[in-house]
Amino acid sequence: MDEKQHIILYVDADSCPVKEEILAYRFRADLKIVFVMSYAHTMFLPSEVEQIMVDSDSEAVDLYILNKIRAGDLCVTQDHALASLLLRKHVRVFSPRGNQYTEETIEQLLDVRYQSAQKRRRGIRTKGPKPFTEEDRQRFSLLLEKTLQN
Repeated sequence: MDEKQHIILYVDADSCPVKEEILAYRFRADLKIVFVMSYAHTMFLPSEVEQIMVDSDSEAVDLYILNKIRAGDLCVTQDHALASLLLRKHVRVFSPRGNQYTEETIEQLLDVRYQSAQKRRRGIRTKGPKPFTEEDRQRFSLLLEKTLQN
């Protein structure tokens, strides 16, 4: 791959549980990794990884990623709304649980999110996400490895 044509992997890093798995790829010549986080979630990262700090506003990380990412880049996020916008920009988007968001799956995910929000507004308790597991971590690592090999 031409040195000027790096794939950029953007990480919605504020609550990303697979940071270490992503950092394992920091020495790949064809991959640039950019962690985007709010000032409230500052962390130490190796010098090979770019760290972007944004305001603590609820959508600041999402807006930064949306404005910078380009077709062909990759993104790791748990945010279904951000994933849906990135898919329209022809970005490959992964959840930390090892699932790739697609046009086919994103509508259902957004609908479930909407239905849950409606229930909460009516005072009905809804279940949160399942606990993050070692299997999720392994599934993510396998997906990222397979994607970067292609």
